[in-house]
Amino acid sequence: MAFKRFDLLINKKIPSYNKNINVDADKSISIRSFLIGAISENLSTVNNVLESEDVYSTINSLKKLGIKIKKQRAKKYLIFGKGLGSLRTKKIIKLNFGNSGTLARLLIGILATTSGVKVKISGDHSLNKRSMKSLINLMTKFGASFLPKNKFNLPLKLISSEMPVGINYKAGVSAQLKSAVMLAGLNSFGETKIIETLRSRNHTENMLLNNPHIISVQEKQKKIIKIFGKKYLNSINIEVPGDPSSAAFFSALTLLKENSILKIKDVGLNKTRTGFYQILKKQGAKIKFKNLKNRSKELRGDIIVKSCKLKPIYAPKEYYVNTTDEYPILFIMAALIKGVSIFKGISDLANKESNRIVEMQNILNQINVKSSFSKDEFKIYGEGMIDASNKKIIVPNLSDHRICMSAFVLAILTGANTKIKNFETVFTSSPSFLNIMKTLGSKFEIQK
Repeated sequence: MAFKRFDLLINKKIPSYNKNINVDADKSISIRSFLIGAISENLSTVNNVLESEDVYSTINSLKKLGIKIKKQRAKKYLIFGKGLGSLRTKKIIKLNFGNSGTLARLLIGILATTSGVKVKISGDHSLNKRSMKSLINLMTKFGASFLPKNKFNLPLKLISSEMPVGINYKAGVSAQLKSAVMLAGLNSFGETKIIETLRSRNHTENMLLNNPHIISVQEKQKKIIKIFGKKYLNSINIEVPGDPSSAAFFSALTLLKENSILKIKDVGLNKTRTGFYQILKKQGAKIKFKNLKNRSKELRGDIIVKSCKLKPIYAPKEYYVNTTDEYPILFIMAALIKGVSIFKGISDLANKESNRIVEMQNILNQINVKSSFSKDEFKIYGEGMIDASNKKIIVPNLSDHRICMSAFVLAILTGANTKIKNFETVFTSSPSFLNIMKTLGSKFEIQK
């Protein structure tokens, strides 16, 4: 499903509020649920699915690969799994991943070790620019090949390995690469071993844990994941929690907007996803997690946020892996907190949907907030809560949902006369974003 393009115009500050909201479902878990359901045995069910562009791209890709998916009711889907090694293609087909890096990396992981697969793979303009070198190098170790050779971005032709054998992989900061290796290992002979020093998102592991014959996870100083390939995969039944990354934008807004309180209900609080909140609590943020419960092997609960005075933000490099998606909104917060905020170990942000360091600097420059980046350290010289009603902000078409949402928060806090181009890109992760902002009292104009 493609959303019609539109720009967003904002020139008014948001009033204070006291509200309860629900955010959209978690994108990472939604995509993984469909992929793992497709290669599981028999029928899998997924409730509270994020119905966004990235998830529609996932569903469409799987249908092209022969998987039957049925929408039973709003946000509930049935996946008729065909088992490991089932996503074969009788002829060369074309798969378009849209803007989804998660879908691209994880589905390539599955297809790379499914014998008899030849597919042409591509994405939208933004995804096609992103480097896939690390992924390609890993899948090549499994025996897959990509054409043309020595090209490391989409579009490409993928030819799967006929005799894939498990590999050893020392994981970095990317949960997507880790997941791709795990999924490739499921179809490979022997054992695939992943050693993880920094704990990245573990949603894939959680979904596989009902298969002790397939996966072993040891949590010590280093996390060791072992995948035992060429077995069967049990079906899954998952209820997707609210997306903590989407919740971060509303949390940031509330912390900075005087006399405001917000309750965000039923949000995923997996410890590998809460770096944003851990960082801000150290700066004096009034944030509480309530009504905690485990469901589908994922911790979830309510987030209670109250406005307060915050100290400048300090985010050491060890927080990067659990805060990746939230840095753009953290940069906005830093600009509106008096003093120097420091972010370390964030150079990988240059390889996201856009170069998020450069693009955020461009936005901050437009309201005369100084920043500097050198030696993997980003400094923002915060001005405090400024009135920017005499300033203009223009955000170009970046196809980057996190940049768009961050600029929106900046606009309604400062009153800057703001134009965000191609705002529909936000619907890749948060189709309810504008409706929620309207509920909180923000004013904006849609320009088609």
